[in-house]
Amino acid sequence: MTATAPASETMTNGLVDYRFDGGVAVIELNDPPANTYTHEMMRDIDDAILKARFDENVHVVVIRGAGDKFFSAGANIRMLEKVNPTFKYYFCLHANETLNRLEHTPKLVIAAVNGHCVGGGLEIAMAADIRIGKKGGGKMGLPEVNLGVLPGTGGTQRLVRLVNNKATAIELMTSGRTFEFEEGLKLGLLNYLYEAEGFNEKVMEYAKTFCPPNKAAKAVGRIKRSVQTGVEIPFETALAVERELQQQLFQSDDAKEGIAAYNAKKAPSFKGR
Repeated sequence: MTATAPASETMTNGLVDYRFDGGVAVIELNDPPANTYTHEMMRDIDDAILKARFDENVHVVVIRGAGDKFFSAGANIRMLEKVNPTFKYYFCLHANETLNRLEHTPKLVIAAVNGHCVGGGLEIAMAADIRIGKKGGGKMGLPEVNLGVLPGTGGTQRLVRLVNNKATAIELMTSGRTFEFEEGLKLGLLNYLYEAEGFNEKVMEYAKTFCPPNKAAKAVGRIKRSVQTGVEIPFETALAVERELQQQLFQSDDAKEGIAAYNAKKAPSFKGR
């Protein structure tokens, strides 16, 4: 008997491919050669995020670039040259809203950084919860200053939160320098570096460790939600958010399974409910 192929589709504007594989939704940016994004691609990304969010069978989201050379080189500069300042403003606003949606969806999001990841491409990756880079995969950085602008899709805010050092973040953005993935790992922009051979397969294997029956996916998502929301609000308010999310989990089937399995000294089998 042959295995069933993962369900896949292309989003409305033909710039993002979406597929479902064993509890994992894969969102793939697909506009060769550099997977640069326009407003049309960002709308496809937004639609794919919402599709994954509403699908109860999706527990983890993996976002990556098509091909093996680019995750994404960021916004399409030719498009930006042609449009007026009002369009640029709303383009950035929608991109901010889209990445906020990705960041606050209560499902784990993994960026599989399979190639060069610069400018808006890095801004997309920074909105993920975990970033895995491919060894020797290319360069990363925020070089927007060389265009006379700033990293305007959350870059100035997410970078400083990830590297946890204002001086380092300011230097990286004002110099506009790009750097190898190994430096990105040291800075905290990447969580892991995987070997190039079998990179996509290894990322999928890792992603599935957060899916049932291995993990209580609802708890994984609520941990993410508590951290992403809590870090931006006063501590006492964040604790209240944590308590409310915990109360939701106490009522879940997986919490009952986990507690009962622990007391019975056996491995739990989670259902994602």
